Amino acid sequence: MAMSFFDQFASPSYLGIPLIAIAIALPWVLFPTPSPRWLNNRLVTAQGWLISRITNQLMLPINLGGHKWALLLASLMVFLMTINMLGLLPYTFTPTTQLSLNMGFAVPLWLATVIIGMRNQPTIALGHLLPEGTPVPLIPVLIIIETISLFIRPLALGVRLTANLTAGHLLIQLIATAVFVLLPMMPTIAILTATVLFLLTLLEVAVAIIQAYVFVLLLSLYLQENV
Repeated sequence: MAMSFFDQFASPSYLGIPLIAIAIALPWVLFPTPSPRWLNNRLVTAQGWLISRITNQLMLPINLGGHKWALLLASLMVFLMTINMLGLLPYTFTPTTQLSLNMGFAVPLWLATVIIGMRNQPTIALGHLLPEGTPVPLIPVLIIIETISLFIRPLALGVRLTANLTAGHLLIQLIATAVFVLLPMMPTIAILTATVLFLLTLLEVAVAIIQAYVFVLLLSLYLQENV
């Protein structure tokens, strides 16, 4: 029984063909497309307003050179947010619970910010490895520590997103299993547990949105350091 809890994180396949590509492509099909009319419907208007507000918030501390990333970061945030929320539906698969997928997003984007910093302002980019006013005996140690912390950034991005979503899905499944077990024996306790499950599901919806925003926010902060 304990092992079956982790079956939900296995990549689904049909006739030996992995279906993770469909799970990744599905969110793009659900997004409403703007119409050529002057006035859009409420859904498209709300979507455009929300994306515009979040993009402005992300790009606020970044200078004009980094605003080229606005479309990429906004698209990534909406994509991650949709995948995370679709994964809360019954009988669905959440691709962002796979560390390999999250690292596939984190490593190239982090590496792009580092390359931009080394190309545009190499002195400032390398200066982040050694804080100003460091005593001479501590210079080699601090350079090693800052270099390690720099290379840990993409790992932290991927692991944070994977761990939060995985923990939430496991907790929901554990409490749901407890509800089904307690229902014939102790209905009152089962109802109370189901209430906790409902509140936890609402919390997981918030976590799905927040984690997508935090992922993109940290990428924008890394971009800010290098632009």
